[in-house]
Amino acid sequence: MLCAVYKSRKKADTYLFVEKRDDFSRVPAPLMQTFGTPQLVLMTKLAPGKPLGMASVSRVMEALTLQGFYLQVPPPVENLLEQHKLAQTPPQTS
Repeated sequence: MLCAVYKSRKKADTYLFVEKRDDFSRVPAPLMQTFGTPQLVLMTKLAPGKPLGMASVSRVMEALTLQGFYLQVPPPVENLLEQHKLAQTPPQTS
């Protein structure tokens, strides 16, 4: 399955996969407004054995087939300070 991958100029590390280059007809308008003007990153052939950076190939292929697009967002930022505080808190005894 061939697809086009675009990055968002408004949202860091956010990518939109679509079935055909420059065809955003199946992408909801509110998503396109939030995403901003798409910038083509690459055209790629998706195949089950070919890995993608952060997304599951099968998940991307399924989304493209069912809804015509796949939106890849960055993972949530880890709050290292909060993790450290939790690790320093002594366990409560009953």
